[in-house]
Amino acid sequence: MTKMRIIVKKNEEEVSEEASNLIINEIKNKEKFVLGLATGETPIKTYAKLVNAYKQGDVDFSNVKAFNLDEYVGLEPSDVDSYSYYLHHNLLDSVNVNEENIHLLNGETIKINQIAKDYDLKLEKNGYTDLQILGIGLNGHIGFNEPNSYYDFGTHVTDLSESTINVNKRLFSEQNKMPTKAITMGIGSILKSKKIVLLATGSKKDEIMDKVIFSNQITPEIPATILKLHKDVTIIMDEEAAKTYLKKAGTERENIN
Repeated sequence: MTKMRIIVKKNEEEVSEEASNLIINEIKNKEKFVLGLATGETPIKTYAKLVNAYKQGDVDFSNVKAFNLDEYVGLEPSDVDSYSYYLHHNLLDSVNVNEENIHLLNGETIKINQIAKDYDLKLEKNGYTDLQILGIGLNGHIGFNEPNSYYDFGTHVTDLSESTINVNKRLFSEQNKMPTKAITMGIGSILKSKKIVLLATGSKKDEIMDKVIFSNQITPEIPATILKLHKDVTIIMDEEAAKTYLKKAGTERENIN
């Protein structure tokens, strides 16, 4: 198993600053760049900082191709609760990513399996992501790769766990509108990213980050543990999410900024 780079910052603001700076530097270092976009609450401030950096002239997105991790099944892209809307609203509509370079999963139920296959082909054609942003669920899911008895490696439709539904439905305009299924990039595609940046903030993420970092076992029951097999993973946490990690790391914290 490879060693993850772990960065602990004081708070969510500093986590977002660290993440956005890392992403900007990576974009600047490549003529063409494929960026994998996470959704949910955790990356919102990072996206806000990327938008601000673009408006300040500090980064150019015209060379960026964007792929997203996941989408709810049954929601059209224009739906305010869809992740397509979320990404356009929080990032894509405010920077100069060319429209033809935006590749977002579509949650429409018709042809959903074909959508998954086509998405994998697009990822492969573009060499997969140069940098994949990830959040993490309280149960260890990355994307919507929920705890299971096996890993799904390709883009696929998944049943959302009860815990995921309970956490996410409060973010919906109407809680009873929360879908029970999602389409998600598979573990295999995530692992083919050249660089992975996992963001975790808040005390609720402390327990799962402890399990991911210190577990000696790679198991689909804690999906994020598979990141231990990747050669270039950076975890950026705030002190609340890293509380147990900091206690266990003790004085041997050379990799903490």
